[in-house]
Amino acid sequence: MAVLFRMPVVLGLFVGVMVLGLASSAKFDELFQPGWAPDHFIFEGEQLNLKLDNSSGAGFASKSKYLFGKVSMQIKLVEGDSAGTVTAYYMSSDGPNHNEFDFEFLGNTSGEPYLVQTNVYVNGVGNREQRMNLWFDPTKDFHTYSIRWTQRQVVFLVDETPVRVHTNMEHKGIPFPKDQAMGVYSSIWNADDWATQGGLVKTDWSHAPFIASYKGFEIDACEAAVSVSADDNAKKCSSSGEKRFWWDEPTFSELSLHQNHQLLWVRANHLVYDYCSDTARFPVMPVECEHHRH
Repeated sequence: MAVLFRMPVVLGLFVGVMVLGLASSAKFDELFQPGWAPDHFIFEGEQLNLKLDNSSGAGFASKSKYLFGKVSMQIKLVEGDSAGTVTAYYMSSDGPNHNEFDFEFLGNTSGEPYLVQTNVYVNGVGNREQRMNLWFDPTKDFHTYSIRWTQRQVVFLVDETPVRVHTNMEHKGIPFPKDQAMGVYSSIWNADDWATQGGLVKTDWSHAPFIASYKGFEIDACEAAVSVSADDNAKKCSSSGEKRFWWDEPTFSELSLHQNHQLLWVRANHLVYDYCSDTARFPVMPVECEHHRH
């Protein structure tokens, strides 16, 4: 795979073909804005700390919405006893029939591993949870969490290692999220009714404030205008003629052999829950589970 060269406006060169990307690698306030509780934002240079205490959590949102591409940020999760807390990082469209790609980091008692829950909503329907632990302590240092969205697949990545793939199977009659522009969001909040051991372990407010830290904000995606139709945004953000976007290149239509091996390793060693295997919730296997290769 050739390299995508990053510039303020990115032009990538793939095998002699000019491929466009619309990349931003920027400070927080160039890409994002506080969504709620701005008094719980603490800036230390280019690092953002979000604070959760017994009065409020906090969250932020991207200034623009996007259709296809890749979003990344470096996050260091709450140290120590984080039971009951959730740090969420996700992409979502608006409305009751929204699409959404979720990372949710579920806190735990001191010494227990963080659980990472991913979920995919399509046309307002979720219930596609997977949970895993990580091969490192996410509270000790920053790690990069990314969502790569093309017309062929959605890939969740941790330090560039794929941990989940949701494949476009429209040819099987299964809807795929590709026609709604999404914002990028993150928040920290109290969810002790379900987050830790199904809600059995509650938040210990004597350990507050709980801090999640962020840096390294990157968005390499097609900015979609809210004032135009979904069809017009789809045309703008899809390759045609000499206009080529990297997310439409065959290189990104599926995982490489190495990435497939990485994903299989993650699933074999770190996956602790997969909705596809939950026969109590789903006596009949969800149809996309029958076709996913992983």
